[in-house]
Amino acid sequence: MNFTLEQLSEQFKQENYICGEDILVPVYLALKLKKPLLVAGAPGVGKTEIAKVLSNVLKTELIRLQCYEGLDENKALYEWNYQKQLLYIQAEKGRQDRTVDIFSR
Repeated sequence: MNFTLEQLSEQFKQENYICGEDILVPVYLALKLKKPLLVAGAPGVGKTEIAKVLSNVLKTELIRLQCYEGLDENKALYEWNYQKQLLYIQAEKGRQDRTVDIFSR
């Protein structure tokens, strides 16, 4: 879909998501350039909500990937399981030894 920046802003508003250019411009450029967009930030700042709104605007399914240390392309592409990812993250929080050898996994 080809949106202007103004049209994308209006689409976000229709989804009840009001944002500034600091969010809108990178989303617009990612769409225009057909490139992925990495959204980083602290928990609860709205990263997932951006993806949900964008998937609604584009009328496409949202596939959520929870990233964590140790997630490689094989796990991300071929073993995708959101619940399993969350369990892994919870299990790793309690580990004392955080040193990982690149050959250990």
